[in-house]
Amino acid sequence: MSTLAPSNPSDIRAWLRALPALRGDGRPIDASTLPEEPLPLFLSWIRFAAEQGVPEPHAATLATVDADGVPDARTLLLKDVDRRGWAFAGPRSSGKGVHLASHAVAALNFWWQPLARAVRLRGPVQEATPAESAADLAARSPAAREGVAAGDWVLWRLQPSRVEFWQGATDRRHTRIMYEATADGWSLRVQGSTGA
Repeated sequence: MSTLAPSNPSDIRAWLRALPALRGDGRPIDASTLPEEPLPLFLSWIRFAAEQGVPEPHAATLATVDADGVPDARTLLLKDVDRRGWAFAGPRSSGKGVHLASHAVAALNFWWQPLARAVRLRGPVQEATPAESAADLAARSPAAREGVAAGDWVLWRLQPSRVEFWQGATDRRHTRIMYEATADGWSLRVQGSTGA
């Protein structure tokens, strides 16, 4: 089947359904080796994606909601990740900045197609300190800093309440590794096929 989109709108549905899917190199998961919290697994997966040549493995889709609760999404780059959260940045005056000012919650989604892997996070978002935000802006190229008003650049951290690691499989027996934040740390649940 041709990968060129048909010009007739009535043929789009069949064309979309016939496109190849899940052609990535899925890996079996040994559930007995999973860490008790999501951060070490995320670091392992993003490093592996980079080692395997996945383009821009630090690119993610950030979803926010506006003051009326209408969702919006955009692609951005992960700036840092540690126990404080998954960090991203931008102008306070941007769409995401305005959204986060009214609803300080978000979701992040990473998709590493060559590995048939995805990671989804959601939870509250907090601003970093002004010094951290200023340092992030200073690390950008001079051209990227042009036009940014004083104090407008913000570094935010998503502090996930839920993290899901998804390993796709060509037989559609996907594996989902789900971490939920609890008062005592994290609970872990695995759905799907795992290796021994």
